[in-house]
Amino acid sequence: MDRRKGARETRQGERGSAAVEFVLVLPLVLVMSLAIVQVGLLVKDQLVVTEAARAGAREAAVTLDDDRVRQAAIDAGATLDPTRVEVSIAREGGAGSPVTVTVDYDDAIVVPLVTWLFPDSVGLSATAVMRQETG
Repeated sequence: MDRRKGARETRQGERGSAAVEFVLVLPLVLVMSLAIVQVGLLVKDQLVVTEAARAGAREAAVTLDDDRVRQAAIDAGATLDPTRVEVSIAREGGAGSPVTVTVDYDDAIVVPLVTWLFPDSVGLSATAVMRQETG
């Protein structure tokens, strides 16, 4: 009988130590999970910035109006904060020459509890080059 009682006490002690280990590891796992979510949001925003640059370059290829080009890039980046978007256009000549559109975006860190792992904002940038059809 003594052997059974000792075996039960050992199993209960192991359960208690597993619970303590879980409590100690859980915050680290949660912080790492939230950091992965934040990185995923940054990657998503980079893809949106790239698409905005492409949309701006497509518009720049068919028009000489830089305001329309900027608006096309901002419209393509619908999920981005327009106050943080900068669009620059560089033309090298007339029809047949390349036009370069660069979109820069200052992305904020939005996931709570992991702001201390990242800088205040992350600069995202994309450039697209297309051949001008007018000009």
